[in-house]
Amino acid sequence: MPSNIFMDSVMVWAVILLTCMVIGGYFMIRKFLKVLPKTDGRSKLDWQNHWVEASRHLWTDESKAFLDKLVKPVPGPFRDIAKHSIAAEIGKIALEARAPEVTRDHCIKGYISATPKRDNKFLIAFLNKNQIDYKPYEHLMQK
Repeated sequence: MPSNIFMDSVMVWAVILLTCMVIGGYFMIRKFLKVLPKTDGRSKLDWQNHWVEASRHLWTDESKAFLDKLVKPVPGPFRDIAKHSIAAEIGKIALEARAPEVTRDHCIKGYISATPKRDNKFLIAFLNKNQIDYKPYEHLMQK
């Protein structure tokens, strides 16, 4: 009887370890794919870093605070990565518009562009909570 309990506990730990390795492997592969160079010779991560650095001078304290509010619902371990990705998209939009600074409009457009469509419901809830009209951005959410 004691050997059955021991074998059962070994099997449970084996399943737990295998599950953790699969989850970790999934995130490692996603990170690896971001680092692979595209046809232009730069990876997705290189482009994100480029847009963040190129738009650094456009960010105001207000736009940084608004970005922090936008990424607040993201779980802590993923928040910095999400913030960097979204900031890169916002910077790209602001630079392409030749804006003198990053505005709330750029932040909302960048958030919509940088996040999966399934996250739009969280953005809509956030905008409603903060009494921000999201009607001008509905066409971006439906693409």
